[in-house]
Amino acid sequence: MELIKFCTSLLVLSLLAACAAQPPAGQAPQAPISQATVTGGAVEGVVADGVASFKGVPFAAPPVGDLRWKAPQPVVPWEGVRKAAAFAPGPMQDTEFGKSINGDAPVSEDCLYLNVWTGAVKTDEKRPVMVWIYGGGFGIGMTSSAVYDGTNLAKQGVVLVSVAYRVGPMGFLAHPGLSAESGQGSGAYGIMDQIAGLKWVKENIAQFGGDPDNVTIFGESAGGISVSMLAASPAAKGLFHKAISESGGNMTPPRVTLEQAEAQGAAYLERLGADDIAAARALSAEAVQKDTKGMGGFWPVADGVTVLADQYAAYEAGAFNDTPILVGTNSDEGGMFVAQKTSPADFEKTVRRQYAAGAAAILKAYPHATEAEATRSSKDLFRESTFAWPTWAWAKLQSQKGRGKVYAYYFDHRTAATPDGAGHASELPFVFHNLGGAGGMGTDAGNPDDVALADLMSAYWVNFAKTGDPNGAGLPAWPAFTVEDQKAMYFDKAPGAREYPNLEQLKAFDVHFGKAAK
Repeated sequence: MELIKFCTSLLVLSLLAACAAQPPAGQAPQAPISQATVTGGAVEGVVADGVASFKGVPFAAPPVGDLRWKAPQPVVPWEGVRKAAAFAPGPMQDTEFGKSINGDAPVSEDCLYLNVWTGAVKTDEKRPVMVWIYGGGFGIGMTSSAVYDGTNLAKQGVVLVSVAYRVGPMGFLAHPGLSAESGQGSGAYGIMDQIAGLKWVKENIAQFGGDPDNVTIFGESAGGISVSMLAASPAAKGLFHKAISESGGNMTPPRVTLEQAEAQGAAYLERLGADDIAAARALSAEAVQKDTKGMGGFWPVADGVTVLADQYAAYEAGAFNDTPILVGTNSDEGGMFVAQKTSPADFEKTVRRQYAAGAAAILKAYPHATEAEATRSSKDLFRESTFAWPTWAWAKLQSQKGRGKVYAYYFDHRTAATPDGAGHASELPFVFHNLGGAGGMGTDAGNPDDVALADLMSAYWVNFAKTGDPNGAGLPAWPAFTVEDQKAMYFDKAPGAREYPNLEQLKAFDVHFGKAAK
């Protein structure tokens, strides 16, 4: 009920705004833009509930045949008006593993398409643009997941775009032959796809009433890490003006060097029976994918142009794309990834093996005297190492080295089914305001608390996209994060700004990564 009280004034203001937006009595409302001419030709969308959606719009040539493992190439033009009524297939991936997120959606190597939702009725409205980048560990994911439907954000005045990108071996295979071919390394094709999508937005979004000079990129998990990578990528400079990362950051040392990734890629192709890149390109997409199960272990490779090898150092040097950022994590991020029970001895063994440089500090910061404590700490250890520390490090560096302000959050929405905290990705239905149904991830569109939280979070996200500041009339004040005053907005039963969460544990990882204050 506390949350409902927080959002009552927001609801009143929303109703007043909706009434003010109604046409004069007797005059029918204008329909949103349903046709647009974009790079490649004309597209026709579908209008429903005051929003036009354009699905399956190509933003690059199909990356097939000789274009496999190459940077995205220009769109192939088409004749007439292309119907944009259905999502394109998702990128190649382990469909069995991804069913829980994507259902039975088809996949294809021909996957470079995007989707647009807009409520604009004229092309000159200059609505703020939000470009969504999906997660999935860089091994699964697609734009057609129901939770990513952009209708309800578009109703709040933004133009919403979701961009597909190659994942797994199609998106992130490195190989000496590919590096020689490109002249600048290999293994970052999925991030190149995201950049190609942003270039399409810059060139075409005005046709949908969007403002190409007010673009916010946002993503979750691998999508949030992608946002972080784009925030430092020289190749993405000038293509966006604000950034939102949910459970993502790219401030830890790279997993592998380019040379190591090339060796791994060569070994992968050997297992497929391909002696060289020409032979690998001759394989079917299914044959390339067959040796990759689950998320598959592929990751964007630092080529120095698309993805930087040491993003932390780049920020320290002031070499990044300086924009306002809104970043945060969830309270039980690790619950999805860690075994249910861990003994104190196993916890200590894991810490000393995986985090040797900071083992003493980490063991001191994480209670583990009992099985219950060790199990809880194992989950929290994963939360900090994978999501929270990279996010916190990014927030600190942006606030110290950049002009763009930082807004931090902590999603701690708990239910009877999730008493230990908010799991990985559980904020998504609230951000997109897609409660209940196929995309609701267990939320309830009839639950006033869920609705109030979705009202609150989606309003903050939209406000940030509009102005670079999430604050607005009727919302709890959200102060900017600074190193001197580290505050985060908590999304729980009583949303409000408080001290940044889990600081003792985060500082232990500063020791591990060699970033502790001397």
